[in-house]
Amino acid sequence: MKAKLVPRFTVLLTLPVLVLLSTASRAQFVSGSPQKAWGRVSPALQSADDMGPVDRAQPINLTLRLTSGKDQAFHQAVDALYDPSSSSFHQWMSDKTLAAYAPSAQQMKIVQTELESHGLTIVSVDPNNLSLRVSGTATTVEAAFHTQLHQFRSGTRSFRSNLTAAHLTGEADQYLSSVAGLESHTIRPMLARALDSRTGQPHQPIPLTAVSTTAPGLGGMMTDQSLSAPVPYNFKTTGAVLPIAIYFGNRYAANSNLVPGFMPAQLQAAYGLPAAYKLGLTGAGQTIVLLEAYGDSHIEADANAFCALTGLPPLTASTFSVVYPEGPIANADQLAAESAWDIEIALDVEWAHAIAPGAKIIVAAASGQDSETFENAIGYITSNQLGYAVSDSWEEDLDLIASPLEQQAFEDALEVAAAKGISFQFSTGDHGDYGLGTPVGTAGVPSDAPHATAVGGTSLLNNLTGGGFFPVGWGNVLSYLDSDGILVPSTDSSFLGGGGGGESTYFAKPAWQKSLPGTGRQTPDISALADPFTGVPIVVTTLGTQTIILGYGGTSLASPIVTAFWALAEQKAGAPLGQAAPLIATLSSAAIQDVLPVASPTNVAGAIFGSTGPAFYSASAPFEGHLYDTTKFVSAMWNQSTTEAGLQYADFGFGIDTSLSVEPGWDNVTGYGTPIGLPFIEAVAAAALRK
Repeated sequence: MKAKLVPRFTVLLTLPVLVLLSTASRAQFVSGSPQKAWGRVSPALQSADDMGPVDRAQPINLTLRLTSGKDQAFHQAVDALYDPSSSSFHQWMSDKTLAAYAPSAQQMKIVQTELESHGLTIVSVDPNNLSLRVSGTATTVEAAFHTQLHQFRSGTRSFRSNLTAAHLTGEADQYLSSVAGLESHTIRPMLARALDSRTGQPHQPIPLTAVSTTAPGLGGMMTDQSLSAPVPYNFKTTGAVLPIAIYFGNRYAANSNLVPGFMPAQLQAAYGLPAAYKLGLTGAGQTIVLLEAYGDSHIEADANAFCALTGLPPLTASTFSVVYPEGPIANADQLAAESAWDIEIALDVEWAHAIAPGAKIIVAAASGQDSETFENAIGYITSNQLGYAVSDSWEEDLDLIASPLEQQAFEDALEVAAAKGISFQFSTGDHGDYGLGTPVGTAGVPSDAPHATAVGGTSLLNNLTGGGFFPVGWGNVLSYLDSDGILVPSTDSSFLGGGGGGESTYFAKPAWQKSLPGTGRQTPDISALADPFTGVPIVVTTLGTQTIILGYGGTSLASPIVTAFWALAEQKAGAPLGQAAPLIATLSSAAIQDVLPVASPTNVAGAIFGSTGPAFYSASAPFEGHLYDTTKFVSAMWNQSTTEAGLQYADFGFGIDTSLSVEPGWDNVTGYGTPIGLPFIEAVAAAALRK
């Protein structure tokens, strides 16, 4: 048997489906809920492995969101900002307005005094008294919040959690809305990477010096024509008369010397953006903020090398900067390289710039990967109003694992951002339903927050007739049909990755989702290119050398694309547009393309002829066990060669995303659809005048 390609993507989590899946067990935490979510524990503790107490001397930061008892009035005021019939529609709150809903100086002092009495140090206080940050050790944190902190493992993921409901003593307790940091998860970039058909491994970095900046340059290594016209295939085992397999169907990556994917000009054209650019809508005067971990000192040079290769305008001191919410980070480059954040930063900067080439870009570099650090950074971006369109190409964990304490902390921070007219976009994940077999509880955190905008993923395939491109929901399945011996379809198949989404078990549907199925907040809201097998190149410094890497994607790509679209719309509107999700839900099919289930008429199908006659296999047969409710998809034969074993053949499926499925209208893979260039920009901008 020949060596097989090793899939780059694996399911990262297996969790008992019985954990809080019933509708009756859901805690419907909407903004303004009288229940205090911050004190509750993670439902994952029922099934996770308890690894024991954390180190008593472990330093811990906490971000506390406070309440003055005016929460309901605040929620109603924020809702009115997004109600076209309201006199306050799009009249974003100033710091002075926000302060009117915050605790008084005396109430803040009561909380501070209680925390300090247990040895915690006040690090910072929000100017509007909406939040404060403290630091201490595990010992002092446990004493202040009357709980114990343990480390847990669920599948391949580990997290810290309080064992019992946390609370403060006395009056201080009533002024808390949420606390971030008691529970701690690792923030992960949502990166996905395609495989090189010649080696069976991810595409290796190419030294920048090996690629000319003149045509064809980088374009000579790639093709946006991922599919080719169908051809017949005949397989049999070497030296054997029977069996013989005969297949016919589309081809993927027919030329192994060209990597399927898009250059900036090609993706701009596919999204209909040249018409917007002709009107001067390039993002000029707007700022896109990218929330990342660590930062990367090479990013400006790498991005400008990318610009030189692709014809984009270079970034300058006036159009690019990096800020550090907690100050400069020691060994940032090393930490970023070890955790793939250097790749994430390159992908975000280069492709946000590709979609909105006139916009200013700010990288906000968090000091680490723990969830509290990122929640604090959200507050920093909001309080300093760094920009009104923020991309977050990362995920904390699944809705089924993160507790109400953790989820409400993100939601509290994001509601303040929405009140100030800032839209935070979040990736929904790259692993479909994470092997749970149900869309309930598979929503990611914090993309499932009611005041977040959740961005799912698509593949972008070329039409084999008539030209142009069409999106399908991102979900890749690989099924081998021959590898020096005929394989029965579906006996050797793998899910390689797909857009995340699903229904929250904690947050009820916001008003703008009332027509959607289920009772919980549904994700995603919108989608864009994410499939690395129809992906993009990046330039990134690897081991001290500037390199090009082909075939990157993931919802990490979709998030900056959608965020850049939002910046274009805000330029057209001449004003901040606030949280994107509620407005997206109102768009017509002229502005947002509904991603529909698609089946190619020439999907791969065939028969195996043996001594007892033929056995016929439909296009669905190679993907048996992966289809769930999916009946329409696109498939193509992928002729693969490895350095060790010559040719092998696989049927490659697009649009097969675990139990998540693409449907007409909103769906849990692509949301309401993908933006349609200038019509999307104009429709979104027009909403600013809707009263």
